[in-house]
Amino acid sequence: MNRRLSGQARFSEDDLIAALRRLLSADAPGVHVGVGDDAAVVDLGRHPAVVTTDLLVEGVHFRRGATSAHDLGYKAIAVNVSDVAAMGGSPRYGTVGLGLRTGDEAPFVMELYGGMLEAAEEYGLSVVGGDLSRADRVVIAVTLVGEVARGHAVTRAGATPGDRIVVTGALGAAAGGLRLAQSDPSEVTESLGTDWARELAASLDRPVARVGEGQSLAQAGATAMMDISDGLSTDLPRLCAESGVGARIRRAALPVAPALHDLQKVLGTDPFDLALHGGEDYELLVTMPAEAVEPALRKLGERYGTSLAEIGEITEAPGEVILVDDDGGEGPLERRGWDHFGG
Repeated sequence: MNRRLSGQARFSEDDLIAALRRLLSADAPGVHVGVGDDAAVVDLGRHPAVVTTDLLVEGVHFRRGATSAHDLGYKAIAVNVSDVAAMGGSPRYGTVGLGLRTGDEAPFVMELYGGMLEAAEEYGLSVVGGDLSRADRVVIAVTLVGEVARGHAVTRAGATPGDRIVVTGALGAAAGGLRLAQSDPSEVTESLGTDWARELAASLDRPVARVGEGQSLAQAGATAMMDISDGLSTDLPRLCAESGVGARIRRAALPVAPALHDLQKVLGTDPFDLALHGGEDYELLVTMPAEAVEPALRKLGERYGTSLAEIGEITEAPGEVILVDDDGGEGPLERRGWDHFGG
């Protein structure tokens, strides 16, 4: 274990993952991709399987009363489905580990599972088991197994210099929803019933996993792919690190969620700041050859009604991620996304 982890009390999420990756890196039969990507890839029969686990922890990912139990259950499934989608896979089966406090009432639990089952039905998977335990707060741990039916899983490690960087949908809406939820009620009361405010809240509470889009992008020639869960400014450097490349992105090309401009009028938030650094978008961050972008854009629009924005290109400089401003000035992209263990 590296010195930063063993000798200091504070460490980053990436430090911890790197240490665990070294610990768990031994070869194992049937394991194609292990620790470090959005999901593992293993053999489970005719097609390679993808396996992923994600946690939602009370006080870290959500606050009781700020979201309904139904939406919380839906989100617990959807964020895991997004990891499968980011590998170009389809979800199949899921298990749920649930920690509950003494006194948590049965209606809360049933509503929570109602949301999970709604999401499971929407994404075509079955919840087949799990575990329950007493805890000092609500903890939801979902494990999903999916499969890659055509070709191979798309990992974070395949980007090459000259590839274009694209993202699905729009960025920053979930972060905008969080800002809205955390604001002084006196500042936002008149806005809560508006269409744009409901759109931001829905982005936070009921994220969309891009399953079909991920498969289509894989078939279109995606060289690397991951979902944007911790913010573009954090997740793009992670993809670059896995691929051993750098990146250059253009601020003006970012697909900013339109509702963020309405939020700016109320709270003064910077839409581009939220699009760059806000987490929980669960859009797909993809690299692909330049000639593949236009056909992929048309296919996603026609088949799913999902936009695809080209925001930059992959460069040869390992680990160097550059942001080009609107006036043409450029500098290192500041990494300000979510880190579970960051200071």
